[in-house]
Amino acid sequence: MKSLLHCRPLLGFLFVFIFFFFWAFPEATTSYELVSESLIKRSKQIRLPDAIGPESMAFDCRGRGPYVGVSDGRILKWRGHLRRWGEYTFTSPNRNRTLCDGTKDPKVEKLCGRPLGLKFDNRTCALYIADAYYGLLRARRSGGPAERVAPGYGGAPFKLTNGLDINTDTGEVYFTDSSKFFQRRGIVLAIMQGDASGRVMKYDPRTGNVSEVLTSLSFPNGIALSKDNSFLVVAEMGLAQLTRIWIKGRWAGTKAIFGKLARYPDNLKRTQNGEFWVALASGRGQLLREVRINSAKDDDDIPWFTKDPVAIKYDPNGSVVQILDGQYGKMLEAVSEVAEFHQALWIGSVVMPYMVKCRL
Repeated sequence: MKSLLHCRPLLGFLFVFIFFFFWAFPEATTSYELVSESLIKRSKQIRLPDAIGPESMAFDCRGRGPYVGVSDGRILKWRGHLRRWGEYTFTSPNRNRTLCDGTKDPKVEKLCGRPLGLKFDNRTCALYIADAYYGLLRARRSGGPAERVAPGYGGAPFKLTNGLDINTDTGEVYFTDSSKFFQRRGIVLAIMQGDASGRVMKYDPRTGNVSEVLTSLSFPNGIALSKDNSFLVVAEMGLAQLTRIWIKGRWAGTKAIFGKLARYPDNLKRTQNGEFWVALASGRGQLLREVRINSAKDDDDIPWFTKDPVAIKYDPNGSVVQILDGQYGKMLEAVSEVAEFHQALWIGSVVMPYMVKCRL
């Protein structure tokens, strides 16, 4: 029995391989740009101080940063003029510095916290944090311990708070609760069992109210609002797809497929002109069959798995406009998020001890 338990992660990844081998990928677009070797040559690593896993990043209301959440529960701020990182805030309400600072042990995440989604409210300059174990938090402008503003809903704590974005008109925070049953270390099992208990939640800072926007989602991960705040794009990891959820207008409360993916999606970030970068954190190295992509103009094959797509950029209509190719190199390993800011791509990772900056 013990040996079988040790094999559970291997069985999970075998399931993922079989799942993707037989998955059919429908419509997207044929007009896209492949971003690969030339961009990687213009990139550099920004190493973290005794930390790993810069999962998500954010820039403050004055354009400073990036701020990144790391594996030991802290949010670090890049001080570019000093060429070093400094601590900005942390998510655990009773942080044990001796145990937590610099830890890379996933077994203590529940004690130390694991910040995932990050976003600044540009109206108030407050940083909101989605922590896997502590729910939705807000940091003061001066930093220090973050305040838990939405630890749960309906009398039950959130199991896995994940991505977030903020309505630029109202300040309402939309965030994902990936599962009602599984925590972060149970992701593989959740997908194997087809868990569809995930939800999109909304926090209103004016009233403190938390509400459900949409339920019965398949492990929702990243989330991003459209530029006009009319719809959300959510990465449903369990279905390997992006889902559009309308929150304004005649279609409010309805959803539709925004894009099908050939690898599991992680975080989403909207660009300043309204496009969306989605990171593809898992599935590298699998050479699967070509993906048939159809457009209104013509048909073409995009051989996703003869390349190494680690992130894809979509326009607001759900058409692919760029693909970031990792060239099967180590630099872009386990890409968790891509943010386009300051004429550069800033790339996070679930496991690496650095983030990557690529000049555009």
